[in-house]
Amino acid sequence: MAVLIGSFLVQRRVPAGGQLNAGWLHGAGLQLVTGLALQLLAPTTDTEYNHMKLGIKMLVLLVIGGLALTYTLKKKPAPSWLNPVLGGLVVLNVGLAVFWT
Repeated sequence: MAVLIGSFLVQRRVPAGGQLNAGWLHGAGLQLVTGLALQLLAPTTDTEYNHMKLGIKMLVLLVIGGLALTYTLKKKPAPSWLNPVLGGLVVLNVGLAVFWT
């Protein structure tokens, strides 16, 4: 999550029409790998997890990763709406993790 927030802050300094920072892609990939690892290790911990919450968080993460893939790998210029949307999705994911019990 810290990489995604850092990418948001770095992307704010890029002029309009610039490329999307690759940190979005790396942060989303790292969050995906660690989230899957935690889900796979869940049976060994005797802890009950809310699978609906984890599924929704995974869906939000896949949207972040899809947008990052679209504008990073294809070398398209990032539209002005992209950085606030990605930042909002990160905040949504954090909010789901913190406030949904």
